[in-house]
This record gives sequence, structure tokens and C-alpha cells, in this order.
Amino acid sequence: MYSRILSGAVCGVRAYMVGVEVDIASGLPSFNMVGSLSGEVRESRERVCVALKNAGLSLPPAHITVNLSPADRRKEGTGFDLPIAVGILQSMERFSGTVARDTLFLGELGLNGELKKVKGVLPIVQEAAKQGIRECIVPVGNAMEGAVIPGIIVRGAGHIGEVLAYLRGKGEKEKDARAGLGGRQQEEMPGLLPPVKWEPEGMLEGRGDFLGEDFALVKGQESAKRAAEIAAAGFHNLLMTGPPGVGKSMIAKCIPGILPPLSLEESLEVTSVLSVAGLLEEGRGLAAERPFCAPHHTLSQIALMGGGNIPRPGLVSLAHRGVLFLDELPEFQRSTLDSLRQPLEEREVRIARAGGNITYPADFMLVCAMNPCPCGYYPDAGRCRCTGPQVKRYLGKISGPILDRIDLCVELQALDIRSLRGTERGESSRQIRERVIRARKRQAQRFAGTDYRFNGDIRAGDVERFCPLSREGRQCMEDLFQKLKLSARAYHRILKVARTIGDLAGEEHIKKEHLLEAACYRPASEYWV
Repeated sequence: MYSRILSGAVCGVRAYMVGVEVDIASGLPSFNMVGSLSGEVRESRERVCVALKNAGLSLPPAHITVNLSPADRRKEGTGFDLPIAVGILQSMERFSGTVARDTLFLGELGLNGELKKVKGVLPIVQEAAKQGIRECIVPVGNAMEGAVIPGIIVRGAGHIGEVLAYLRGKGEKEKDARAGLGGRQQEEMPGLLPPVKWEPEGMLEGRGDFLGEDFALVKGQESAKRAAEIAAAGFHNLLMTGPPGVGKSMIAKCIPGILPPLSLEESLEVTSVLSVAGLLEEGRGLAAERPFCAPHHTLSQIALMGGGNIPRPGLVSLAHRGVLFLDELPEFQRSTLDSLRQPLEEREVRIARAGGNITYPADFMLVCAMNPCPCGYYPDAGRCRCTGPQVKRYLGKISGPILDRIDLCVELQALDIRSLRGTERGESSRQIRERVIRARKRQAQRFAGTDYRFNGDIRAGDVERFCPLSREGRQCMEDLFQKLKLSARAYHRILKVARTIGDLAGEEHIKKEHLLEAACYRPASEYWV
């Protein structure tokens, strides 16, 4: 007997529907699976057979064929165990052939029949809702994750026996309805899997209270705090230089606390990446906090960008809508740093493989920290032990194209004893965050009807449109262009930073003082020349 069950898979962070076709025919006992399958999908055969046996549902001695369509797309993951098992049970006529219609199944089976958590449930359920599928059955550990999608009923199951009992009960209800008996209410049916109810807005309540590290604890370094505020307001990239122990890492850890809370749309995007990577906590519906990724400088290019034999999101994608902090920047391999060029410009990562291309989102705020030389004390001639070639070699690990993509560069100085012993607290992260949120609201009004969200997103072709200058401003930029020997990209980045400075000041137009302050955050020429 033939049956067809709906399931889904992900390619990058985008999902597509998969039809699990099962046919049980007379012949020599066998179990064949086709449809461009990876190793873990082929292993489903053993997991399904043993799980059904231990659940008291032995397979018939027949010729079983399972096809996962479309057959030209490679299937990966362990989420096809449940739909394969349900398809076999339907072909064995263990429940009515119509009850599984318009229902999506996803889950991994343990050998005892237990349903285990799988990756990528959120984007798959989201795609299923778009396709008009009415309900889906997933493992209990993924139920909250799928329930945040409106327009579809999500049921969480812990065992294959629960799924079979629910399908049988649903079949009996449909039979009673056809017979005119009215049927029982679903809430009274034994073995029913109750729908998981979840309000996404409720999950995000209180997200404005998250502050992480507080800027009030940072002693001195007012210029660095100002640069961090501008970077957060316009989603600009930031580089901090200075000797060891002056607070570069501490300031970087404070930045997530001044970023605005995630919107519902952003939270869905962040959660989708975490779901595909298998990093979403069990029982969590939505990610409520902006990501903050701070990898060690020994990480590989694949770990940063994503990919591998089985493509997975890298750290640039896990930091989507959040902060990627690279401490000790020159210690990273130069090839690893240079791989950031494309995602910093296009806000996504494209990975090409023989089987097709995969795209991951990578809209992150890059925050970097570094020492000015290997010993950390250049240009202090009394303390620096590095030779000129050593300093040049150290700074040469950061290529010009990467440096050109950094909007703000600020130098931190060593603090004196009076600053450290001072009891006066600076501005708190909450106060700075309020200004950042007001600046973001001005940007939201400015970019209404466009695909831009922040000043840092503005593409070169639209800079003149959104960052118009007065006659005085144009003359100022001409002078800066000549004196600082700016590239076209650096010229546009100064305009975008100046636009953010104006937003923080509540100004409708860019003024000369905004341009001059933005120009001060260009990399210090004596470091790299």
C-alpha cells in the first residue's frame, strides 16, 4: 500500500517541503530508501525499524520502499525518522489514510521510540505555514520553537506511541463525524497531543531590562564611550586601539547593553539561525537578546564564515543582528580577517558547493580591539620594546580593505591613578541606551518604505540622498578628502557616521561639527603608514 507524508528540510536558513513516500508491497523482505540521502538519513532505516519494534509495532515481512522527494535535492539531518515511521504505519493501515493529510511531521527517533529534538524546526514550520499546512507534530523539545509561528497548530510529542494514538483518535473522530454522531471533542480524546500555545510578544517582554555589562563601571575613556554610542546608534563597525588593560574588552562587552531590544522580526531571524545551528535552548521559543560572539583568535576561516562538509552557520551568522567582537585583532590569521570583506558589505555569506549554493544571513556589528604593537606600548618610547619592522609586520596583518570597512577607530590611553580611585560613576548603559533608541527611531522614520534600517546600511548609491550636505558641509568634505586622502568608501562612511552623530544630537541636517567629529574617527595615519 502507498502513502505520502509531509516533512521539511533546510538549505541554509531557508526551508523547503519534503514528501516522504512509502510503499509496502509483497516480495522478498527488504527496506530500501532513495532520494539523494546523506549518511544520517540512510541510518533512519535502522532507527525506525528498532523504534517501531520496541513500541510493539513490528514491520511486516514485505518489500518496503521509501522515497524522499524532491529526489534531486540532498537530504540531511535526523528529522525524517518520524515521517518515515508514520508513513510506514499508514501503509500498514494502522490509522485512517486521511488523518495525516495537511499535517507536517518532524523528529528523530530513539531506539525505544522516544522523539528527540532536531535542528531547523522554526524555519520549516514557518515555510509550512506559508504553504497552507494546518498542523505539525514535532518533538516536545521543539514544540515551543515551532509554536511562535502564527497560522499553524503545533503539537509536541514525546514518543511514537503518542503520535499513533493521536492519529487513531483523530480517525475515530472523523469516522463519527461522517456517521453523523457528532464525535467527541478533541480535548476529551485519549492520547491527544494538545496544541502548544505561545505568544511571541510575551516571550520578548522584559527584553528592555537586559543591559549586560554597565558603562557606569568603565573609568574614564570618554572618547571610546562616545564612539561606542555612535556605533550602536547607527550600527557602525568599531575598532579600539590602545595598550593592555585600558578597558577595550570591557567597553566591547558593554555594547550589547546599549543596543535597542530585538524586534519580533529580528528575533525570528536570530532564532532561525540558532535553530539551524542546533544552538537554541530546549523549551525556548524566541531569542530575546541580541547575540554577542567573541571568538578566540585561533579560530579557523570555516568556523568564522560557515561551511564544512555539511554546511553549518559560522560565527558571522550566529552574530546576526548582534555584535561580533574580535579581540587581539592582529593575532587572527590574515586570510581569516580578509574573508570578512564580503559579509561586511553585503550582510550575508554565500557558500558555494558542488551540490548548490547556500546563503546565511550575516548582518552584524563588528567590534575589534587591538594593541598598537606586539608589546602593546607603541608609540611610548620609554616602554615599547618593539623595532620598527616588528610594528610594521604586526599592523600589516590588518589589510587596507578591512580597515577601510571600519567606520570608527578610537585610541584609548592608559589611565592615571586618580581616575581609577575616583568614586564618581559615569553615565549608565541605560542612559546611553535611551539616546541610542531615540536615534534609531529617527532612522526608522527616515528609511520608511525602504529596505534600510540603520545609517550603517546605506549603500553608496543612496548616500547623497539620505546624507545631503549644505554648501559649508560640501566644502568641509572636499578639504577632508584631500587632507586625509580618503577612498570613496571612506568618504561615504564619514557621511554615514556624521548622519548618526546628527541623529544623536536630534538634528535634522548634517552640520560641519558632525562631519569633523566623524572624520576624527578615521584610523590614525601614523599607525598604518
